[in-house]
Amino acid sequence: MKFAMKAVAATVLLASAGAAFAQKGETVKIAWLDPLSGLMAAVGTNQLKSFQFISEEFNKKNAAGVKFEIIGIDNKLSPQETTSALRSAMDQGARYVVQGNGSGPALAIMDALEKHNARNPGKEVVFLNYAAVDPDLTNSKCSYWHFRLDADTSMKMEALTTFMKDLPEVKKVYLINQNYSHGHQVSKFAKEIMARKRPDVQFVGDDLHPLAQVRDFAPYIAKIKQSGADSVITGNWGSDLALLIKAANDAGLNNVNFYTYYGSVTGSPTAMGAAAAGRVYMVAYAHINLPGELNKIVVDYKKKFNDDMYTGSVYHAFSMLTDAFVKTKSTDPVKVAAALEGMKFKSFNGEVEMRKTDHQLQQGLFISKWEKAGGKYPLDSESTGYTFVPVKYYEPFVASTPTSCQMKRP
Repeated sequence: MKFAMKAVAATVLLASAGAAFAQKGETVKIAWLDPLSGLMAAVGTNQLKSFQFISEEFNKKNAAGVKFEIIGIDNKLSPQETTSALRSAMDQGARYVVQGNGSGPALAIMDALEKHNARNPGKEVVFLNYAAVDPDLTNSKCSYWHFRLDADTSMKMEALTTFMKDLPEVKKVYLINQNYSHGHQVSKFAKEIMARKRPDVQFVGDDLHPLAQVRDFAPYIAKIKQSGADSVITGNWGSDLALLIKAANDAGLNNVNFYTYYGSVTGSPTAMGAAAAGRVYMVAYAHINLPGELNKIVVDYKKKFNDDMYTGSVYHAFSMLTDAFVKTKSTDPVKVAAALEGMKFKSFNGEVEMRKTDHQLQQGLFISKWEKAGGKYPLDSESTGYTFVPVKYYEPFVASTPTSCQMKRP
């Protein structure tokens, strides 16, 4: 498969040729609302740096001629704190907001913007969701002002189970997830979708634990070992996945494969190390060894911060905003939201489309496996010498799921 990152820039440049930009030189403030404290601070810090770094890259060359400014605010992974942070961001002039860690905070933003935008015509704010994946956000709770750039929980589970159903060694599966909407959805869709594709698979455990509070997962690993599971499915992220994998390695649980959503996120690669090679899989819309424009950004980010740039949806955010600014010759969120609906372009993971009916990005997904870095996949994660190597790519239609969204448009 060929990836054409340059096609995005080329499309934008063509659209802008000869045009006079009403917004040229304008500063576009984007508020980033995610955790900078607590156990998930490392994840939030990485993603804030990713937004800041890629904004600087786009400031050098974006076709709309605007300057992006990122306003980072700690929401402490709390819906209540997120609402306060959003008010602060709007007071500072932000008309665009990005968030991704936790579907509770995402829903708080959506609820607040529905009210704000209805009461304040001319001061509307658009929400670009780069990682909060509860399917309800683009189904029963969908909002015109919300656009999701990640694949939701059900889409990832469709791809993951399509891969797992063809593995004869998968017979007994243990579910362990964080006790909030995302974790509940991972458990729900794993059981429902696997039953449809491999009804012979047994689920031998289904644990939910507090989000970002558990420091020792040894008791959970003991339960997994006792269950006789050959596979674990987990939507855990951040410290909750890193500490889970560490406990598995410490206990010598080397006969069980882990199927994850967020294996590349801060802390997890280091926790896995050589001991987890060949035993951890990840479903995601990207991996760090993708060719093209994103690869250069990943390499430059690593040189600057000695850290991994693993949130590829950040690139989608700036690409789509820039394209919308060019098409509308405006940075007005009302005009931009209309331009984002149905937007299609060639990206690092194939042809993508912002589905108009629910504002869920339709995109290809990879299944990758934790292996030694080298050859076609030289970039390693967290300087471990290991990386997620793609073993299967699924076109968008494989993981696409229907929507119940009844979009209320202004």
